[in-house]
Amino acid sequence: MSIIAEFSVKSDDFALNHALTEAPHMVVEIEQVVATMEDRVMPYFWVTGGDHAEFEAAFEDDDSVTNIVSIDEVDEARLYRAEWTKNVETIVYAYVELGATILQAIGRDKNWELRIRFDDRDGLSKFRAYCEENGISFVLNRMRDQEQPMASAQYDLTTKQRETLVTALEEGYYEVPQSVTMSELADRMNISQQALSKRFHAAHENLITSTLTFTHPDDE
Repeated sequence: MSIIAEFSVKSDDFALNHALTEAPHMVVEIEQVVATMEDRVMPYFWVTGGDHAEFEAAFEDDDSVTNIVSIDEVDEARLYRAEWTKNVETIVYAYVELGATILQAIGRDKNWELRIRFDDRDGLSKFRAYCEENGISFVLNRMRDQEQPMASAQYDLTTKQRETLVTALEEGYYEVPQSVTMSELADRMNISQQALSKRFHAAHENLITSTLTFTHPDDE
């Protein structure tokens, strides 16, 4: 069974340490990482939060990335593509050797919060051993088995919670004005309005936590 693990890592043990140090108000969120046939690992990431000129100046001098290209700009966010250099050994090892997948990575103020999926516990153990052998420090904040399909597990939703949100969307609950009330939606799902309200509350909390922040053991 695959494992989803959440880590806190210092940027000097991961990536973009110079850029995050020189522009501490900026937030970097990796959107996608692609491993090419040439064993190059190419991240796509959004940058938000402040002075893009300051960040780009530091970005160009950061030895963890090369071949930087600005791809898109939406409101005050910019999307970049780059290549990790050999200084980012943890990423290369996780992707090329272990086949792990970064589900979420957010860097701010010299720190990264990572959510990574490993094929099994053995893969996670090898990754941890590799980090320890190479002096890469991290804090494992949370680990769980992926017991739900990826569409649910990635966002920390149970099967019932995902079914509730999808049904509500399809029935027009989120439209303005609403096509169906909570009471009507509960009747169609053959559950009480109170039970539906509890599902919504839990599903929204899990969805927000998994997409906009990271859950730490002390927060639970």
